[in-house]
Amino acid sequence: MKTWNQLLNRHGWLLSEEERNIFNCKNETELNLQFLWECLEKAHIPFTIKDDKLILLEEIESEARWIEALQFPSRGKGEGLWFRPGQESPKVRELDLYISGLVRQLNRLGFYTMGSCEGHGRRAAHVMLTKDCDIEMLKELLLAVDMKRIHVIERRNHYLLQLRCSEYELLDLAEKWSQIEGSWLGEGVESIKEQLFYRQLEQLLMIPGASGNEGRIRKYVMDKLSPCMDHLTVDQAGNVLAEKTYRNGLGPTILLNAHLDTVYELEEGRNIIKNGTVWSSSKGILGADDRAGVAVILHLVEHLYHSSFNGKVKVIFTVEEECGLVGASKVDDYFLWGTDGAIVVDRRGNGDIVTSCGSFLPFCHQDYGTFFKKVAVDEGLSGWATTMGGSSDTRIWAGHGIQSVNLSAGYWNEHTDEETLDVAACYQTATLLKGVLKRGNELKNTIRKINRKQPVVSSGSKAQ
Repeated sequence: MKTWNQLLNRHGWLLSEEERNIFNCKNETELNLQFLWECLEKAHIPFTIKDDKLILLEEIESEARWIEALQFPSRGKGEGLWFRPGQESPKVRELDLYISGLVRQLNRLGFYTMGSCEGHGRRAAHVMLTKDCDIEMLKELLLAVDMKRIHVIERRNHYLLQLRCSEYELLDLAEKWSQIEGSWLGEGVESIKEQLFYRQLEQLLMIPGASGNEGRIRKYVMDKLSPCMDHLTVDQAGNVLAEKTYRNGLGPTILLNAHLDTVYELEEGRNIIKNGTVWSSSKGILGADDRAGVAVILHLVEHLYHSSFNGKVKVIFTVEEECGLVGASKVDDYFLWGTDGAIVVDRRGNGDIVTSCGSFLPFCHQDYGTFFKKVAVDEGLSGWATTMGGSSDTRIWAGHGIQSVNLSAGYWNEHTDEETLDVAACYQTATLLKGVLKRGNELKNTIRKINRKQPVVSSGSKAQ
């Protein structure tokens, strides 16, 4: 279920959420607000207006129901004819339903539009942009959001933005662009990607999901994974399992893993306190163990979707890890078949490449851990080193005979009210993993050499 903030951004309204379901309407036009009131009434959603604020009194059970309220037979007819680009805002009711959010976001960021079409399932969607827009900056922004299926075509009187996306991908793109601030433009592709990572990380830290109550966070990660994976399912234990083959799949098969549950439930009404790059909770746990790991893997999956990686990736988001690795221990063996190596992101601190549980239970051959350390050096990331650690889902994958490591996610003092997260360190872990998978052939060769040596991991020691 989407929040109202997501739905409004996805479908073309520019409102600022001050508190959950309370929106400042000052930056929206009267015509667009009037259309919003009509749609809310059509969907039978009670609301009030007070001091330029919209207060929504009920959630809506699905985006599909909201779309029904937004659609009418003549919608999209005459769009682009009744506003002056750069001087007036497009009218939401005149825009095609699935592209309205993207058009509004483009105009908000200064890329003024002259017309658009969602494609109606028959052709590629497109947006026409004025010739005076900063097209190089737009291309930079497209790279930052990893949208390589969008093409910019120069015409005599305008630029044509051609979008080979499904209807719901257009909505997802509008939602992502709604998180971009105008001040980010011109700061470079990597800087924008990093800021978007922090926005998603903050969203993850606000979703409840203590052990045994992972429903909402599971739904969130499935929504994010769905456009990027070949197969996506939930097993009987409640774990999220996903898989994708990239290019011809001849490279390594890598398992990416983090856990969905938090050790305690998030305190209701708490706030995230940001002191530079270090975040904490105003009360109770922060939940960075292991929402930080979830953020890293979601970011990596999105990156891989548009990368040159050749191989296969399996993703497992486990439940009830905090109760004794319950979810991981219930993953069916068949899903793990053929996996060359596993990467878990669930270690405190920064710079740790955990290769064993204490000194008694190895997770991998030393060469597997050394490979990660070498990549860190090559990528210019300082402070990464192999070390011993504690128990984690890594123990389960190693018990299946899979070369496995557990990487630092940037959090400290987990399971306490003093928990903190260094978000810059968390993003550095994502950067390391991009570097690891960029060297897919080298990684596969490393694993092949390890397999020719005497194995150090017992395939029968499945932990409980």
